[in-house]
Amino acid sequence: MLPVPCVLRSISTCLRFPKLVAINKLLSQYTVLLSFFLFSELDSHLRAFREKAAAAMPGSDWTPFHLTPGLPPERADIVIVGGGVMGWSVAYWLKRKEQVRNAVRVVVVEKDPTYSQASTVLSAGGIRQQFSLPENIQLSLASADFLKNINEHLNVVNEDPVDLQFNHSGYLFTASENAAHIMEANHKTQMCVGAKVILLSPAQIKERFPWMNTDGVVLASYGLENEGWFDPWTLLNALRRKAISMGVHQCFGEVTGFKSSSHKVETGDGDLLRLKRITHVNVQMPNSLEKQPVECAIVVNTAGANSGRVAEMIGIGHGPKDSMPGIPVPVEPRKRYIYVVHCPDGPGLDSPFLIDYSGVYFRREGLGGNYITGMSPEESEEPDISTLDVDHDFFHNNVWPRLAHRVPAFESLKVSSAWAGYYDYNTFDQNGILGAHPLVNNMYFATGFSGHGLQQSPAVGRAVAELILDGRYTTLDLSALDLKRILYQEPMLERNIV
Repeated sequence: MLPVPCVLRSISTCLRFPKLVAINKLLSQYTVLLSFFLFSELDSHLRAFREKAAAAMPGSDWTPFHLTPGLPPERADIVIVGGGVMGWSVAYWLKRKEQVRNAVRVVVVEKDPTYSQASTVLSAGGIRQQFSLPENIQLSLASADFLKNINEHLNVVNEDPVDLQFNHSGYLFTASENAAHIMEANHKTQMCVGAKVILLSPAQIKERFPWMNTDGVVLASYGLENEGWFDPWTLLNALRRKAISMGVHQCFGEVTGFKSSSHKVETGDGDLLRLKRITHVNVQMPNSLEKQPVECAIVVNTAGANSGRVAEMIGIGHGPKDSMPGIPVPVEPRKRYIYVVHCPDGPGLDSPFLIDYSGVYFRREGLGGNYITGMSPEESEEPDISTLDVDHDFFHNNVWPRLAHRVPAFESLKVSSAWAGYYDYNTFDQNGILGAHPLVNNMYFATGFSGHGLQQSPAVGRAVAELILDGRYTTLDLSALDLKRILYQEPMLERNIV
């Protein structure tokens, strides 16, 4: 379209010539055309203005200020600290249970956007029901059902189905003469709860697994169903993808503290207790000085190995010793090594996830003669947690001799790679810690699983969502794993710890 001054000059020139009627007609047509374009542009601007004005009304999320990408919202109903598999499981179940779309505003805060140090993706990826506590057996049974039917839960429209690469080869535990009676007692509990586990004599072990040396083994337990291993990274991403599709807000940043209100109450013994309630979660953005306080009603601590430190930020454990305020959440990082070894003549497709009574374990990794293996160190030999460096001497001095004794073919193995990860180690009784803290009644915990958090995360997420939204457990009764047992010094001891 020609600029208006140019058009007027052209018309002025034409007026010096005859045929004024034609020129006047041309001028009239152009005027109509010009008006059309001018008013169309004006209408477009007015429409955009009306939309922005409507967005700026109370209750909307519009702001005239520039927002840093990834910044969490200023307000949320529930903030989940820790975006590993446990945190995303809680987020998924919270949205799954909400009655109205977007009725519950959930934010998941994860400090490591690469997940390079996340316990979830650095684990061995196993799932078993061979525990001694009914609560652990029930959690793993429910989680196995979730994993077997994962696309009924985590499928997203127009996205590829989830493939966990779930291998159902089972777990095989061995017992020496000193521990055979414990394995028999555990087996009775497992059968009563519903796990499909059988006991094997040394001769039966040799018949099923001829590659295995049974010296020193007097009994073994073998899982027939719902046991094996899967890909942890796939489960994490499937939970995260589904939760985000349901409206969960993801934020990469580090929780550095909390704002809270408090009041004092007097106990029956006449002691004064200060009860706190978190009002804001302070989030430090990565590679930035910018912080964002998030106002919220509930905080869920799923920070894994850092859960104890997160609890300290609100003052848990800072009171006088031998008092309730002085009891910390007993979760700390413990480093564990996983070694990948290659052995072309090693056990084949019939190989289970073997847990030897010596402490060593192994399972297949793919179909090319590769296996992953490791073992937990003695309490007095716990490695330094300041880095995730791998101690290869630990493999040669501790793992390999025990591994080669149980499976002679492994005498000729070669280490191809290795990594280290952190357990969220519960120093009190090595079992999960669930529920709200009595002194900070809007901070819930799902932590301290000491190596079996990944496999139990689907059922734990559902349980925590029930506690928050229903006020009680409605599916599995996990009250025995409540945080209060720590305060009352009543441990839940598991006799089948790996």
